[in-house]
Amino acid sequence: MDRASDAHALMSAGRMNCAQAVLIAYCEEFGLERRLALKLAQGFGGGMGRMGGICGAVTGGYMVLGLAQKMRDDNPRQSLDRTYELVREFNQRFKALHGSVICKELIGYDLSTTEGLAEARNKKIFTTVCPDFVSDSVKILGVMIQPA
Repeated sequence: MDRASDAHALMSAGRMNCAQAVLIAYCEEFGLERRLALKLAQGFGGGMGRMGGICGAVTGGYMVLGLAQKMRDDNPRQSLDRTYELVREFNQRFKALHGSVICKELIGYDLSTTEGLAEARNKKIFTTVCPDFVSDSVKILGVMIQPA
């Protein structure tokens, strides 16, 4: 299975959130311990703590883009500026596929409300719709990140 399919399967299984599934797909490549990655990304699901903001599959992508940058001790700002450029490009690519990077716009439910969360769970959005966002995020990263 490829990285995008693996991430899709992790999300479909319902064992982690979207940001975690994207970050986990790149743990080995960047030497990030899996448990640490799961802990690091756990607050980003549901559009940042189920607030419906930027999709966790997108913020997971941002984390991976940061990990992919080489940092120079004499000019750490250079890595930061490059990461910001890549985040903007990632957003454009994701929006081109899905029309938005905002969780509640993508899934059609406001997870910040009890009713919205219950409806999304009842409709199995997290295991049927969100895995495609995760997979697409990983595919975008595959195009954007050049092998070392």
